Amino acid sequence: MISIIYKSLVISILCVLVCSQIDAQDHSVAREWNEVVLESIRNDLARPTVHARNLFHTSAAMYDAWAIINGVPNTYFGNVDVEGFEFDAESFVLPDSVDVRVAQETAISYACYRLILYRFRFSPGVQSIYTSANLLFQELGYNPDFFSSDLSTGDPAALGNYIAEKVIEYGQADNSNESRNFANKHYLPVNNAFAPKQFGNQSVSDLNRWQPLSLDVFIDQSGNQIFGNTPPFLSPEWGNVTPFALQEDDLTVYTRDGFDYKVYHDPGPPPFVESEPGAAGYNEFQWGFALVSAWGSHLDPADSVKVDISPATIGNNPPLPKTIAGLRDFYQFESGGDASQGHELNPVTGQPYERNEVLRGDFTRVLAEFWADGPDSETPPGHWFTILNDVMDHPLFVRKFEGTGEEIDTLEYDVKAYFTLGGAMHDAAISAWGVKGWYDYIRPVSAVRAMAELGQCTDSTLANYHPYGLPLIDGYIGVITPEDHNPPYIDTSELIFVEGQRIPVIGQLKLRTWAGPDYIRNPQVDQAGVQWVQAGRWWPYQRPTFITPNFAGYVSGHSTYSRAAAEVLTLMTGDSYFPGGVGEFLAPKNEFLVFEEGPSEDVLLQWATYQDASDQTSLSRIWGGIHPPADDIPGRLMGQKIGVDAYFYARTFFKTSSTDYEPIDRFSGIDVFPNPIHAGEAIRIQLDTDDTAVNIRLSDLQGKVLYAGTQSGSTFRIATTGFPAGVYILNVLSETKSGVMKVILQ
Repeated sequence: MISIIYKSLVISILCVLVCSQIDAQDHSVAREWNEVVLESIRNDLARPTVHARNLFHTSAAMYDAWAIINGVPNTYFGNVDVEGFEFDAESFVLPDSVDVRVAQETAISYACYRLILYRFRFSPGVQSIYTSANLLFQELGYNPDFFSSDLSTGDPAALGNYIAEKVIEYGQADNSNESRNFANKHYLPVNNAFAPKQFGNQSVSDLNRWQPLSLDVFIDQSGNQIFGNTPPFLSPEWGNVTPFALQEDDLTVYTRDGFDYKVYHDPGPPPFVESEPGAAGYNEFQWGFALVSAWGSHLDPADSVKVDISPATIGNNPPLPKTIAGLRDFYQFESGGDASQGHELNPVTGQPYERNEVLRGDFTRVLAEFWADGPDSETPPGHWFTILNDVMDHPLFVRKFEGTGEEIDTLEYDVKAYFTLGGAMHDAAISAWGVKGWYDYIRPVSAVRAMAELGQCTDSTLANYHPYGLPLIDGYIGVITPEDHNPPYIDTSELIFVEGQRIPVIGQLKLRTWAGPDYIRNPQVDQAGVQWVQAGRWWPYQRPTFITPNFAGYVSGHSTYSRAAAEVLTLMTGDSYFPGGVGEFLAPKNEFLVFEEGPSEDVLLQWATYQDASDQTSLSRIWGGIHPPADDIPGRLMGQKIGVDAYFYARTFFKTSSTDYEPIDRFSGIDVFPNPIHAGEAIRIQLDTDDTAVNIRLSDLQGKVLYAGTQSGSTFRIATTGFPAGVYILNVLSETKSGVMKVILQ
């Protein structure tokens, strides 16, 4: 069986052959240290918030080391506003006799080496981490016993040590509670834990709130067994951590039990179980969790349903819905997937994308596993660093800032790319987990089991009616009858223990969905398949030692991280498309899946654009049984803002002899559709403003203005006839609102 480590290494857009042809000497020292950080994350506990912070702090340290020696006065840690923290590297002067590139590599290496040894010193895989760090450090010819941080010497090694010391000091003051190993200070769950191996969910007292899980053995997503079988909520107070580009205007502060929860880009509350029923007779809470169960029926290749997973069919979504009610039109309840429109042509080859038909049951399982970041994984923020690295390794990729101008030195491009993506991932963690901590929303495994015990909400004449139960949906959710006798999936002679008494299985609810891990003895040869099963025994498509992440669902961290990363990669490269017009990952037949056999045939995942890959990430979490749609779309919308804001904030630091970038107004209240748009079509712009005079400017990434004008009203159109394909920046300024929006012209 293919290992998860192997999957992490070959992840994303390049075939193994291309990757193997790239020698280590073609990589910058920044890339080499980034790889050590990623490998360290794979050997640590699966903590996406903590590792987003680790990736950002090491990336910012690399950038500052590069910038100081390059004579750029605008450093990141020299600009942070944390009480009592000072970063003063102005006294460092590099002797004329020292080569600038050698000095930059030295300072970066010492800074990263010291940070890695400090940040991962308590990791379960610390021996492997230290071995990797020491090996690279010594291969580069550096002395691990040199600890001086005296900047007056002009020694770049001392500068690297100084930067590491200051980042470590900063980490003690950024509200992450690093000194207590990031432990929670105030948060306590309102629901008691429940054991998924038992029938149903009798422990939940509030169906709207997160519930801990008790497992016989808990193994996190990095493959580490966690002592204590009921892991606590990870990082519910992370919204209070000092951010990168997030601003006070993005912030809402809520108070619960005497503690202030900071929430950036507040999406508002998720749907609650008490919500009013919709036109279908059940509310959005019940619809969303029912959809998760129904999509579990897509996880069986034996149904012989085939789907085209090429960019011709998948990707290029319309504007995301802005309301919970709008989700029903965006997702395909029965067939699975979203409102993808596909792409007509590969913009690089000028040819249509070839069809890529596979069994739906293979595609959905591979998708869930690929984006799940399972054992030995680098977690979602690290996953996107891996994708960035593979993008930069592509033979068609050229290091031009925003895709234009002169080609940039490899080290300069890499440190800027890591700094920008790291800032976006850090802000995504703060924003998503700020929402998670405050809204404290329930996960599907808790909600589906609990609603199933309550009954069904569709027919009030039946004995098992309950207004907060699951809806009855033909082909997906029904009531068990004597004719359903199909041991071991449904044994109608069984008596189940519910609320202190034994009751018959007949009359309880059933789901047509993935049968669950109980039907897999040997993952190398067994598949659970899809069956009608008792609803009280529903499982997400996950391994039984993990089941569901130990933090609230709303909003999806995967959706937030991925959309933010897609925005950064699009703006940084100046192209919404992967190099060559398509990114690919091959999941080999019967070697890729971890906790059951599969896929039954080779599956080639494909994405045309970074946004398409991001959207697939989001869908994977629904098929994996981890999130309902209500967790997904708000995360994508947040990620869109976070990525754009982080990019333009990072851009303000990039002042060199050849570039001088000014801050750009922050995103606020703009809808652009369609986006991407085909050349020649009109861009439609919708603003949430009543101002009578609105100034609009559309420019390319080099600042050339293609349209400028003042209009009145809240809806505008801009013709794109004669505009070349590319990425454009839309700036809007009215009496009360200002903002920036990325526009992609195909």
